[in-house]
Amino acid sequence: MTNPPVSRPSPTFIDIAINLTDPVFRGTYHSKKKHEDDLLAVLDRASQAGVEGMIITGTSLSESQEALNLAKELGPGFYCTVGCHPTRSTEFEGGPDAYLAALDQLIAENLQGKGRVVAVGECGLDYDRLHFASAEIQQKYFRVQLSLSKKYNLPLFLHSRACHTDFVKILREEGFGAGGGGVVHSFTGSLQEMTELMDMGFHIGVNGCSLKTNENLNVAKAIRLDRLMLETDAPWCSMTGGHASKHQLASLPPLHRELYFPPSTKPENFTLGKTVKGRNEPCAVGGVAWIVSQLHDVPLQVVAEVAFKNTMDLFHLDAISTIQ
Repeated sequence: MTNPPVSRPSPTFIDIAINLTDPVFRGTYHSKKKHEDDLLAVLDRASQAGVEGMIITGTSLSESQEALNLAKELGPGFYCTVGCHPTRSTEFEGGPDAYLAALDQLIAENLQGKGRVVAVGECGLDYDRLHFASAEIQQKYFRVQLSLSKKYNLPLFLHSRACHTDFVKILREEGFGAGGGGVVHSFTGSLQEMTELMDMGFHIGVNGCSLKTNENLNVAKAIRLDRLMLETDAPWCSMTGGHASKHQLASLPPLHRELYFPPSTKPENFTLGKTVKGRNEPCAVGGVAWIVSQLHDVPLQVVAEVAFKNTMDLFHLDAISTIQ
């Protein structure tokens, strides 16, 4: 059972960061089954909200394989990234050459066809969580993954947390200083950091975590629209009533609100057809776009069209058919 058809607003979106392999979309939370698998209902809500494409995030060798398999299974409009998140960098240590070779093979064998690989990542640096991997290990394997981007001429899907100086230093030293060639997703850095990244040619991915504070909103307001991309990073990075962005969301028209933020229920009280409280979904990407449109004082349609084009161009996506 899925939601009944709803007359949707015209903007269409591509969610560039969606963790569809997370078990919560199958009803499992912290290894505990709480409700039935509702992935198809999640995708149906996304379609009704105008989401016509999704890039499923790969965060390790095993999860990149899962993302690839799922993108192929779901068909047109679904793509994936292949890479290793900085907090998972120690996975390389068991056999760096073999791990890199396996990532390389995943990319080489899946550059065409359904569910194809469109970026290298999620890779980068995260100094907020050095308890998972030291700065030295993160830097070493960030550089290693940059070699895959250069080998296959694929854009980068980048992660940056509290590491800007080292992050841009490595990118420049590895030849990404002038031409960009990627997106820094879930951006939460400063205005100065964002400006430097845009000047280097990188795009900026915005989600709920990018819109929490007044400082975040000032940064989002300064993103050049030709550098903008939209994402949810679902099931994380929800927008909540405690965020500074609640003031922009308050003006969201009722029809859009119904589609971008459908009624929810707790996992324990799951009802098929409703969202799950605390679990972000790709249908909410329109809400991200609305906040950006309010900050830039331009129509929602303009933000949606610009971000859509930026995404199609950077990742060289095929003509997208609406996700069913």
